[in-house]
Amino acid sequence: MESSSPSVPFPLLQTPIESNYRACTIPYRFPSDNPRKATPIEIEWIDLFLNSVTSFRQRAENDPTVADAPVKAEKFAQRYTAILEDLKKNPESHGGPPDCTLLCRLREQVLRELGFTDIFKKVKDEENAKAISLFKDVVRLNDAIEDEGKRVENLIRGILAGNIFDLGSAQLAEVFAKDGMSFLASCQNLVPRPWVIDDLDVFKMKWIKKSWKKAVIFVDNSGADIILGILPFARDLLRRGTKVVLAANDLPSINDVTYPELIEIISKLKDENGQLVGVDASGLLVANSGNDLPVIDLTSVSPELAYLASDADLVILEGMGRAIETNLYAQMKCDSIKIGMVKHPEVAQFLGGRLYDCVFKYNEVSNY
Repeated sequence: MESSSPSVPFPLLQTPIESNYRACTIPYRFPSDNPRKATPIEIEWIDLFLNSVTSFRQRAENDPTVADAPVKAEKFAQRYTAILEDLKKNPESHGGPPDCTLLCRLREQVLRELGFTDIFKKVKDEENAKAISLFKDVVRLNDAIEDEGKRVENLIRGILAGNIFDLGSAQLAEVFAKDGMSFLASCQNLVPRPWVIDDLDVFKMKWIKKSWKKAVIFVDNSGADIILGILPFARDLLRRGTKVVLAANDLPSINDVTYPELIEIISKLKDENGQLVGVDASGLLVANSGNDLPVIDLTSVSPELAYLASDADLVILEGMGRAIETNLYAQMKCDSIKIGMVKHPEVAQFLGGRLYDCVFKYNEVSNY
């Protein structure tokens, strides 16, 4: 059940794509490495995926839509563990050498082969309902900040705080299982600035002086992330006259929001006049990105998204999978923002930052 629609390169990638773009940020190996021997970085990342097998198995065994879910969940754990162990012994097996895209794809493949198409559905629905009930309050708190620079910083902090709701991270899945997450407390408790990549001050100056015609936002998780983080920011863009395209996954993958789910969320948040708490939302579009993983390779997006994005002058990639583990160094033909929270120790180490550090990378392209 992989995404079967045709795919095209994202039109705002700097060309020539072949020499300018590599999806995965962290190189697991170099040309000089022995192709038949797993590198220390490959082993480190395979272990990271091994560590999350238990939390995925637990979600799968409680999937009410699958007959014999506990038995099949155990099969998933055994099969995926065996694949990861194979890759340690022979990195060329299973379509390797491994990178973050392949390791995610293999996990989804095993789940889908066993009939598990959306093991996080229940928790996504619960978190969406919770976040929808808080949306107006969060928006009003933002609207009450008169200083334009302070308001946009608050909106950005909201995106980062919302991004904590990530059940693909073993540590966070554990925290979440214990006590859920408070969005406003998370906003207060972000690690202190300067963050590991921190262009926020530059962006605040641009925000005050500059406006964009159209923004494309690649969204990440369900719940607080999309509803209390991204949508208040998108609403502020709409208020400033920017059209906004939200690009969401075609198929479920961990707790990422999907295209059909996002359409439903927005219809619940709009009032009878098509407004998002007093802001006209007619300039807000939702697009199917054509993607079915928590990371994204921008050489392969849906034709629909490519068409809608072709005249955009701001691209925002959000979340650790799409903006840090992939695409952190992706060069665009227009202004771009990569924003997310660092939720794996291996990523923190690579960037030279702290666990739960934040990334806010803003690149301006003159004369686009």
